Amino acid sequence: MTGTGQRIVHDPGEHPAAHVDALAELELALRQPLPHKLQGVLQAAADALREAMSERQAAQRRYEALFDAVPDPVSILSATGVVLDVNTSGVNAYGRSREEIVGQPIELLNPDLPANHLEPVWETLKRGQTYVVEVTNMRGDGSRFPVEVHSAAFEHDGQPCIVAVARDLSRRWQAETRYRLLLESIDKGVMLFDRNLGIVSANPAAHRIFNMSGMAPGRLPLNSDEWITVDEHGRRLGLDQWPVAKAFRNGRIIPSTIIGLYHRPHGRMIWISITTVPVFSSDCDLPDHVFSLFSDITELKRDHALFDRAQSLAHIGGWEWDRGQQCLYLTGEAQRILGQEQPPGDLEQLLSCLNSSSRQLLRDAMEHEAEHRGGFELELQGQRANGHSFWIRMIGEVEPGDLASTRIAGTFQDITEPKHAEETLKNQARTDPLTGIMNRDAALTDLEMRLSNPSHAGVAVLYIDLDRFKTVNDVLGHNAGDQLLIEASRRIRDAVGTEGLLARFGGDEFVVTCDARDLPGRPEQLAEAITLAFAPSFLFGKDEFSVTTSIGIARAPQHGLRPQQLIQSADLAMYECKRRGRNGWLEFCEEMERRQNDRLQIERRLRKALERNEFRLVYQPQVDLQSGRIIACEALIRWRNRQLGELRPDIFISHAENTGDIVRIGEWVLHEACRQIRQWQDKGLGLIRVAINVSYRQFSGDRLARQVRDVLDEYGLPGAALELEFTERVLIEDAPSTLRTFAELRQMGVMLTIDDFGEGYSALNYLRTLPIHGLKLSQLFISGVPKNRSDVAVCEAVSGIARSLGLGLVAEGIESEAQRQYLLQLGVPVGQGFLFAPGLSPVEFAHKLR
Repeated sequence: MTGTGQRIVHDPGEHPAAHVDALAELELALRQPLPHKLQGVLQAAADALREAMSERQAAQRRYEALFDAVPDPVSILSATGVVLDVNTSGVNAYGRSREEIVGQPIELLNPDLPANHLEPVWETLKRGQTYVVEVTNMRGDGSRFPVEVHSAAFEHDGQPCIVAVARDLSRRWQAETRYRLLLESIDKGVMLFDRNLGIVSANPAAHRIFNMSGMAPGRLPLNSDEWITVDEHGRRLGLDQWPVAKAFRNGRIIPSTIIGLYHRPHGRMIWISITTVPVFSSDCDLPDHVFSLFSDITELKRDHALFDRAQSLAHIGGWEWDRGQQCLYLTGEAQRILGQEQPPGDLEQLLSCLNSSSRQLLRDAMEHEAEHRGGFELELQGQRANGHSFWIRMIGEVEPGDLASTRIAGTFQDITEPKHAEETLKNQARTDPLTGIMNRDAALTDLEMRLSNPSHAGVAVLYIDLDRFKTVNDVLGHNAGDQLLIEASRRIRDAVGTEGLLARFGGDEFVVTCDARDLPGRPEQLAEAITLAFAPSFLFGKDEFSVTTSIGIARAPQHGLRPQQLIQSADLAMYECKRRGRNGWLEFCEEMERRQNDRLQIERRLRKALERNEFRLVYQPQVDLQSGRIIACEALIRWRNRQLGELRPDIFISHAENTGDIVRIGEWVLHEACRQIRQWQDKGLGLIRVAINVSYRQFSGDRLARQVRDVLDEYGLPGAALELEFTERVLIEDAPSTLRTFAELRQMGVMLTIDDFGEGYSALNYLRTLPIHGLKLSQLFISGVPKNRSDVAVCEAVSGIARSLGLGLVAEGIESEAQRQYLLQLGVPVGQGFLFAPGLSPVEFAHKLR
């Protein structure tokens, strides 16, 4: 039995030899002639033997099936540890055939067993107990696997034997390894407590959270005077209120609970969210252990507190609408914003504190968000319980991942103060700060709204400009000018009453908008009333000034369908009124429109004239009135357009000044004149001084002076080669800047002259302070001498001013010998005009100079 390979579990077809021999002898005896009675006895014995052998065969088959059906390896060992038999699971587990195992010592399967390993086994078995041991088995290929072996004793053929069942522990070891790795790697704290609330085990995260390093094993750091425990609201907790104690007491899971722990020695506060699970041993009605799983939420708690604080400071609150439960949840700050002492339980309570339009907005937004998503942002207005109104900005969206759109959440922001400030700013943005009436933007907006409604198409506009306002402003100063504008707006407002809407358009210009549908003559009536309102003079202390109005009238739709078009038509009518003598009113007509179109054509083509080289300069000689010798010349610009033909300078120069194109044109004139001076000098004609006109728009900081210096340097000319002529308007635009520019130009050697002196009304205020060289007598006055007494008086006055200030004097527009003789007698040394020569081309001027 120890080395033959014979199975203890026999083949079902085998029987003991004694049984076979007995049956053979019975069958032989039955074949002999025997008494009938004896033969019956033998036959019964043979049948009984056959039945016994059949039952034994069935039992053997059952035993064999049971032996091989056991899923764990089962080995039958002799008393000395030799393998007598092994089941099919053992053959498969060890990776060896049955023949390789049976008859071999158990060390073949357990090579690490010590020499006396059977002694403790038999000692346990003799006491009638089962011996259990964990060992490592070895397969036929040399690989190992852990097993837990359960051994029991029995006798076979009178010999003591051992049946050993080996349970493969590989999966259990893997599970335990994974469990250990999980406990060691997760950032959640895990502790196992016994019934005395002592710590049986704790993972590294628990040690890290509670800083348990150096503590005695099994000591509960939370069950000491060093720790104070509070609930999430800051109320102190006794040990019996701890979730662990509750789990032991109730035998139920205590779900996530927030508690705070304050460590006195270190002044450290920890907040955790803890879940406790009771563990029951077999046949126990109370847990003997409790597992606690917890997370450190200290930062989250701090962030939440800071977030609540930030919400309060920023006036931002949170909300959530549970459509399924029909419940509305509000944060504390949201309740404060809405003025709710108790949070609304449903959406209707929130809607009740909003005004009607806001309620409908919110309902529509909620329904749309539930169906289509995408989020919404609304500005809603309502009233708090204390009667104060509020504005909120409400933002909301379906919570991510909510497929059924059951929850819509977002924020409230209190925007009451910004809204009130916005309304204030809107009012300020629509109001002229000086007069308190509507400003330009507000008037245009109102006019646009009227014109957009066909039923209001009969609107009329009165464009009002104050005559001689600049005189008051320049003579008495800006304060007096402001007082005049305030009084003027009052007079217009009183004259208009409720029949029109008054706005200040800027400077001394006002606009009145009125409805002319029911009364077509209303615009004219209002214009007449305004004119009469300005009949009384304006008083400023002891000074009295007569200020009148020039008014232009335009109607929709005849004179324009757009605000700017209608305003422009009224503006044109106002300028025509000024041209005709001021102090009255005039309605826009087709002739004005034609002139307007002409002006637009001129301005449109003027912008491209430089690029198309349509400008040229001609040069009119300036001569010594006594000898007739040419001493200088004035550069005059000419423009010839292919569509418009030759245009007079007095036409296109004013357009260029209105559009600002005069700045680019002036730069071109400066370059072209200096280029021509250089060319004449290179041809041996000497240095000829050229006078050019400079517009008031070319004054911008030190731009003009820098420009003149750059051009002179470019052509290598001295400053004396240039004479710059300015109109009197330059003198009153910006005195400090003008003085600085004039001084820089004079330092370069450039001659400075005031052109058309006497036509303005403010030059004398500034003339004495400017570093200029001379004056030019306007052609307007020269044309009447020597016969017109008024023109003679003006010429004598200007001549006297020039003499007293030591300034040179040039007369322009001289067309007759009588005018030349008069000017010589007056002491005017230099003149220009058709009497001597018109504007000449550069070649013609050079020829005349020779």
